[in-house]
Amino acid sequence: VQLVESGGGLVQPGGSLRLSCTASGFTVSLYFMSWYRQAPGKERELVASIAGGNDNTGYADSVKGRFAMSRDNAQNTVSLQMNSLKPEDTAVYYCRAYYPLSTNVYWGQGTQVTVSS
Repeated sequence: VQLVESGGGLVQPGGSLRLSCTASGFTVSLYFMSWYRQAPGKERELVASIAGGNDNTGYADSVKGRFAMSRDNAQNTVSLQMNSLKPEDTAVYYCRAYYPLSTNVYWGQGTQVTVSS
């Protein structure tokens, strides 16, 4: 079982990035998939989630209207489209998979997003 994030990098304020999380060893459509982020000196926080079995999504207030999470069942991936990026979005972004009512929780290794001019 593995989650691999990609797409991070350095972007100017107001710019966009698209993160991807590719899963192997399980089917993302059956799992509750989430993106978390952790900035230096801060706790890891939930950014966005998408429910298994449907496309219901949820977002932290700080990113609502700017970020959009999606799932591609054929590619077994989830993505996070990040627009209108701000310096406070700078963090390591992690992909998480959770199978409801189980102890199956998987994390990716993280990808760095830096928003700076």
